Amino acid sequence: MSPLRSVFEPGTTRWAMRRAQWIALGLTEEDFERPKVAIVNSSSGLASCFSHLDGLVGPLKEEIRAAGGVAFEVRTAAPSDATTSAGAAGQYILPARDLIASDIEVAVEGALLDGMVCLASCDKTTPAHLMAAGRLDIPTIVIGCGYQPSGVYRGEPVDFEDIFLYAGHVNAGRMTAEELAEMASCAVTGPGVCAGMGTANTMHLAAEALGMALPGSTPVLAGGPTMWETVRRAGRRIVEMIAEDLRPRQVMTPGAFRNAVAAVLAVAGSVNALKHLQAVAVEAGRAPDGPDGVDVYRLFEELAPRVPILAGVKPNGPRTSAEFEAAGGTRALLRQLRGVPGLLDLDARTVAGTTLADETADPAAVRDPEVIRPASDPLARHPGIVLLRGSLAPDGAIVKRTVADDAPHRFRGPAKVYRERERGLAGIRAGEVKPGQVVVLTGLGPRGAPGMGFTSAFVFAIDGAGLSGEVAVVTDGQLSGLVNKGISVAEVAPEGAAGGPLGLVRDGDVISIDVEARTLELEVDPGELARRRAEFTPAAPPTGCGWLSVYARTVSPHGRGVTLGG
Repeated sequence: MSPLRSVFEPGTTRWAMRRAQWIALGLTEEDFERPKVAIVNSSSGLASCFSHLDGLVGPLKEEIRAAGGVAFEVRTAAPSDATTSAGAAGQYILPARDLIASDIEVAVEGALLDGMVCLASCDKTTPAHLMAAGRLDIPTIVIGCGYQPSGVYRGEPVDFEDIFLYAGHVNAGRMTAEELAEMASCAVTGPGVCAGMGTANTMHLAAEALGMALPGSTPVLAGGPTMWETVRRAGRRIVEMIAEDLRPRQVMTPGAFRNAVAAVLAVAGSVNALKHLQAVAVEAGRAPDGPDGVDVYRLFEELAPRVPILAGVKPNGPRTSAEFEAAGGTRALLRQLRGVPGLLDLDARTVAGTTLADETADPAAVRDPEVIRPASDPLARHPGIVLLRGSLAPDGAIVKRTVADDAPHRFRGPAKVYRERERGLAGIRAGEVKPGQVVVLTGLGPRGAPGMGFTSAFVFAIDGAGLSGEVAVVTDGQLSGLVNKGISVAEVAPEGAAGGPLGLVRDGDVISIDVEARTLELEVDPGELARRRAEFTPAAPPTGCGWLSVYARTVSPHGRGVTLGG
């Protein structure tokens, strides 16, 4: 075993202060010489996403102690799209990711602990934990703590995604508030993340494909037998990893990111995975412009034509996460992706101490090839995530496609521009949005919102008004990983508030979208655009000590994962 950084020289001030504190906590003389492991618990009583995590800490501590280590629980913020999005029009959601990563740094690096086991749940916790792992580069295992069981509404299955969708129908008068309340009361029947292939399950899957979650551990039912077995395995394995000095930057190689991108594409996962994986790469010392750098956005562009959709989990297809888990989950998906020659880096390491080749060698990993299809017989051959570029999005924009979404996806029409989400929602209610329009929602990027405005409610309101397919939506804000309604183009970069072309669009300007050609064009004379740009005044950076103000002044663009540091 390499020397433990948590063991201090006897007689020093640091040694004496730590000894006084930890003896008061019940540590023994032997404990001071053991590996010290942080259990990072992003828990909260505000949402059912996290309500089971506290119960995992005790058993995990026992496993770490039985393996020869000492565990300390460390708590962080725990944002949930369901609750934390209420304030500031949802602007706290994305910035919470970076807050969690810094929170972990303060606790774990400040105390010089030797390793981490991270209990990941809702959307932003998994990327935050991976970012912290890359930043600190100490032995780390991420546990995806499971999806929630869903319920039945008037004889039909219902889940949390349906609540998102039908709230838009209430806004349009197509469903009553009482009916929505009845549906909401039975949509979630236990703890865990949204049941569909939204951002949370996508990032759990990506963590395993990246090698940072134990093989075979995602996705799992929260509180199910596989989740508990993963807790036991992780408690034992993290102590071994500390002895082996197996660190995240040895695991999160360029090939590992390639594997994660391929896995996300193969399930048509959440569009939020792009900026999250890019942020992880930056934190792991693999910024796109550095040596051995990783450009996640370019990886998605490169691999999209090669990676078919192999599994259609709701809302991308008819299957449930439970069916996907029973069919073999992420390990089975990676096994099937071996059927695409040269796609995966099979030498990539995992936190189990194995390689991806080891973990996907057995064909029996695929327990149901109808749910997780072979690459030679996929559910669909079109890419599940498409990056567009053009005069309206020089640095890219993202479109999500489902298994059944095989239409040509071309749209051209006059712009209807809104610069605030609430103003846009009011415009939909007032009938301002007409068929044939390209509805632009701008000023909602990382700096403009700040924190990327939560625009899913806008897309669902359009669906509720019966306009899905009749209009297109283009925004520099972010969409929920569960959104699949009509042509919705999100995360346009550069963002409008920073002087990107989207901020120069005016009502009536013609916008053309061609998903097959991967283009997003603003059909305005270049001279006119230059005149508008000369007149454009970016919003002044916010002042003050509030978290959103600090975030807006320091956040980087999409190409660096909207991480902090400008």
